Amino acid sequence: MSNIATNPSAAPLRDAWDRFVAALERGCDRMARVQSRRASIEALEAKSDAELERLGIPRDQIAYHVFKDLFYT
Repeated sequence: MSNIATNPSAAPLRDAWDRFVAALERGCDRMARVQSRRASIEALEAKSDAELERLGIPRDQIAYHVFKDLFYT
């Protein structure tokens, strides 16, 4: 007579949980960066044309100025 013992591994469940947590962290990080950039855009849009001119940013280039490090490198 032979006995077979099986011990199901918890590794697949743990791996799935780790992937879920990592994806959640990436999503939160992205959202925080977008919110930060949105605040920058709103702060620049609230400035007068004279203030923007002193900063060297034309009003129609505010989004470009805020996002240039992501798309225009």
